[in-house]
Amino acid sequence: MKKFLVIALVLLTAMSFAKVFFASTQMTPSEERAFLLSKLSEFTKETGIDVELLNLGYADILARVEAEQKTGKVKLGLIADLQGGLYILASKGYLMDLSEFKLPDRTFLLEKYAYADGKKIFIPWLQATYVMVVNKEAFKYLPKGLTEDDVKYGTEKWTYEALFEWVENIMKKTGKYPLGFPMAPGGLWHRFLHGYIYPSFTGAQAIKFDSVRALEMWEYLKKLMKYVHPASSTWDKMDEPLMRGEVLIAWDHTARIKQAIISMPDKFCVVPVPRGPMGRGYIIVLVGLAVPKNAPSMDQVKKLIDYLTTPEVQVAILKNVGFFPIIKEAAGAIPEGALKVLAEGVLNQSA
Repeated sequence: MKKFLVIALVLLTAMSFAKVFFASTQMTPSEERAFLLSKLSEFTKETGIDVELLNLGYADILARVEAEQKTGKVKLGLIADLQGGLYILASKGYLMDLSEFKLPDRTFLLEKYAYADGKKIFIPWLQATYVMVVNKEAFKYLPKGLTEDDVKYGTEKWTYEALFEWVENIMKKTGKYPLGFPMAPGGLWHRFLHGYIYPSFTGAQAIKFDSVRALEMWEYLKKLMKYVHPASSTWDKMDEPLMRGEVLIAWDHTARIKQAIISMPDKFCVVPVPRGPMGRGYIIVLVGLAVPKNAPSMDQVKKLIDYLTTPEVQVAILKNVGFFPIIKEAAGAIPEGALKVLAEGVLNQSA
């Protein structure tokens, strides 16, 4: 009897102190990390499963997983990374096949991207993109032939040339620099270059970087820069410049303009990026949850994945961080107001 009690006590102790080491390249800014820690704390209270969050850079997470796999001393139970990073880890054979892991009460969007070589290498977790935000004041200065609906719904008239004519008109009428980009270290200007304007002008992100159309793109940027606020080189995100009224039009990641929309939902609208000669180039950011091979505490890891993909947590992430839900069941939970403004802009860009 004593032996049984001792064994039961040991098992209960092990269960109550189960820990999942969760490494993530996402939600690294202090406010975003604090939010995620608060949600993980709620998970721990509900389940008794402790989670240690490790924020790692893109190269660091690759190095950490590779080192653990090569030594056979696997400590990480769950990793969150962009799909590209997870594809790299999968190509090296470091990730578990999650094809048999089912969550029947939810429908995942973009799930086709979770597969590589016939294996399901991650569970979709977050999605985001980059959009333009327009202060409604700017619509007073639209160039001839371009309407507010053209901009909001991304019609064929909403082109990069139309953007140039618009900002040129704003500066002529107001004397102020109308356009802003996050060009400071830590900003995402490089994403605009390779994921937006390059494919819009050349039809590709990289392989046509030295084409004639690429030269046309650089000539366009050269003339557009006359109307880009000089302080762009000091801005790593565009929410504050928008709220301060320093620019009327800005481009950035949805998570980095969210505060402006939440603070002043009646002042701004979120619109698709313009089209170029080859169409509208844009990036969908997809973050997945993956499990390293031979990860410990698999039952606890599965419970954590289940929790992180619930509609309630997905909507909470949208409210607090700006990443959009990845499951259909969360769509009906998005409240009216600022978040709807964000969501509509993203949907119009994808249309």
